[in-house]
Amino acid sequence: MSQIFTLSVMVGILTSAIRLATPYLYAAIGESFSQSSGVVNLGVDGVMLISGYAAFFVVLNTGNLWFGLLAAILVGLMMGLLMSLISITLKAEQGISGIGLYMFGLGLSSLLFKVTIGTVKTITGFQPVKIPLLSDIPVIGEIFFDQNLLVYGAFLLVPIAWWVLEKTTWGLKIKAVSQNPAAADSLGVNVDQVRYASVCLGSMLAGIAGASLSISLLNLFQDNLTAGMGFIAVALVYFGGWQPLGIMAGALLFSTVNAFQLWVQVLGINIPSDVAVMLPYLLTIAALAVTVNRVRQPAALNKPFERGEN
Repeated sequence: MSQIFTLSVMVGILTSAIRLATPYLYAAIGESFSQSSGVVNLGVDGVMLISGYAAFFVVLNTGNLWFGLLAAILVGLMMGLLMSLISITLKAEQGISGIGLYMFGLGLSSLLFKVTIGTVKTITGFQPVKIPLLSDIPVIGEIFFDQNLLVYGAFLLVPIAWWVLEKTTWGLKIKAVSQNPAAADSLGVNVDQVRYASVCLGSMLAGIAGASLSISLLNLFQDNLTAGMGFIAVALVYFGGWQPLGIMAGALLFSTVNAFQLWVQVLGINIPSDVAVMLPYLLTIAALAVTVNRVRQPAALNKPFERGEN
């Protein structure tokens, strides 16, 4: 067991943790935009799956990583529009709509994978890009500044999301329609329009999350590639109190434990593999149990808006 506390292994764990946090950050911050407008999208995992497939299929056939990323974003947008139509325009129950979206993404991605690819194949995905000077810093440089572009983008998204939500007019509108949509409507804010935009933005970021798996971290696609990552991302929004910095802290906590259990298996430490795999999920449950009741959720979360109702 002592071998896991050596410097080289600890650096490896932390480097992996930064990389593994990428899909959670994209998906959870995207979901925070959706929930901050009052819409819970439980279909994040399905969006990640179908977008991850789209990205992989495009890269497999064109060899262009940026075309693959664009495909994932466009598919995410279409899934966001579908979720918005069902839950905002048609005012269906959001939880059921989200689960339906997840099942649709899961089934369609599996079907398309079997029909168009058939077997697990690999591609050359986004490669690590060293940041000049910073990557040369001992230990820290290897952990933080020798990652690929999608990893850097995920962490850059955190301050950008905070700025949008806290310092822009659009961010104020998002928060207004999630706290008191009737009051926002009386002031001339188009509630449905703000919610459509927020859900679609969240789904596009979930699309990038799926692409980060298939063309950046794993460089392959298979059935149920996400293994429930989208649901963890939804949980991270509650854990982080709908704040980008809190979400980042939760994502890093989860990814660090996940990286730890992967290294435990690689090093052959005498811990049952099933127990090691369970560790990140047990931590998520424990963290949510401790934190979720300490933060007040948006007042109109999961509530459809009908003009004229209070």
